[in-house]
Amino acid sequence: MSVPTGEGLFGPTPLGVLNVGLTSFAPPVTAAGGRVTSVAWRPPAGADPERAWRLATALADAEVDAANAIAVAAFLASDPVLVDVVPAATAIEALGGGARRLLHAGPPISFEEMCGPMHGALVGAVLFEGWAGDPVAAEALLRRGAVAIEPCHHHAAVGPMAGVLSPSMPVWVVEDRRSARRSFSSLNEGLGAVLRFGANGPEVLERLAWMRDELGPVLASTLAVTRSGESGGLPLRSLMAQALHMGDEVHNRNAAATGLLLRRLLTDLLACGAPISALGRVAAFIGGNDHFFLNVSMAACKAMLTAAEGVARSTMVTAMARNGVRFGIQVSGGGQQWFEAPAPVVKGLFFPGFGPDDAAADLGDSAITETAGLGGFAMAAAPAIAQFVGGTPSDALANSRRMARLAIAQNPAFTLPPLGFAPTVAGIDIRRVLDSGVLPIINTGIAHRAAGVGQIGAGITTAPLGCFVAAFDALFPPAGI
Repeated sequence: MSVPTGEGLFGPTPLGVLNVGLTSFAPPVTAAGGRVTSVAWRPPAGADPERAWRLATALADAEVDAANAIAVAAFLASDPVLVDVVPAATAIEALGGGARRLLHAGPPISFEEMCGPMHGALVGAVLFEGWAGDPVAAEALLRRGAVAIEPCHHHAAVGPMAGVLSPSMPVWVVEDRRSARRSFSSLNEGLGAVLRFGANGPEVLERLAWMRDELGPVLASTLAVTRSGESGGLPLRSLMAQALHMGDEVHNRNAAATGLLLRRLLTDLLACGAPISALGRVAAFIGGNDHFFLNVSMAACKAMLTAAEGVARSTMVTAMARNGVRFGIQVSGGGQQWFEAPAPVVKGLFFPGFGPDDAAADLGDSAITETAGLGGFAMAAAPAIAQFVGGTPSDALANSRRMARLAIAQNPAFTLPPLGFAPTVAGIDIRRVLDSGVLPIINTGIAHRAAGVGQIGAGITTAPLGCFVAAFDALFPPAGI
């Protein structure tokens, strides 16, 4: 077979082919000496003609555009400030008053449905609170419903991986100075055998007790000193913006942000009145955990996105979260309703001795960072993360460029130096997801599917299309429904 050269009409130049969609058409052309330029394309709206017509109408709807402008303006105007560390029972009403209630990551799910890591984390939280004396008794309490289980997101909170919060655990308190609304997140335990990956052994419970009895109170005293200053707390937007310029994307890479946090709190830490031995342990714990800022970043992103909630007809995504079984999103115009699809498997790099068959499905509330245009959306700022989640620095740049196709607007507060200081995405538009077929990218840790094993790798996944289809159909239902 030979490829026509266009002789006599275009001269001897080999035929160039523009291949749209399926790449399988390209090899025969290139094998015969032709040039192929492939364009990644898929039919909009999941190739459903009726939904595609509704999508075209929605994309041209000026009222939706106006609603999105309101939602994204509120997101951009938010001003997250770190103001306190308090016991979760003090911050979150649902955990107070002696209630036996635990919070978890992702959309609602029953204990029976949960994956192994979340089972393990809930059992650990029951043991930590002293509601049971051993894992068997703790699991029995959970199975018979003696401990209530609800999503963190329903209480202005977020948690990484299993995301379990119990009444005695200290939480970060982040306040949006524009609205005075507050968001919360647990303190990061570090890596290894930790509760968020489902571990619940003695060393896990001992660490949680130290965090409750020393780390939390010392940080609370430190932030009391910080609040007495001119800023009334620690502004987070500028810290996160600086971290992006230092190689972080504030989801899976937080080395710079953790260092900045420690540096900005250090003077107040020394002035907080805690014993010098306690100060040394706290500083060593923070300095030895490059992921320490992650939970602060999550609470800040939750605060920013909460500002965009509840705008009628808006198609802006305000939450993405996973419970290890289902992936859920919330949309500004959809209120607190969850739109769900099966949680995807994470593709990435595994620790020695582990592989894909060992992995739990995608898990955690940390995709709140991607929802805010950070994390996987900002991987261009953190090319070194490829060593942790897989891929290459070029892939990191390409991911950030591709995510820009989903944006309602741009966020000038957060910029990406390797892309010429291009602003990050401000607001994921479900219409653009369906129209482009581009799915939001998420970089994340990988938990073992069994409780207690812990983290076995890290990688990249995407939000499932089904969530966005469900949200779109709810906001723009077919005629007659």
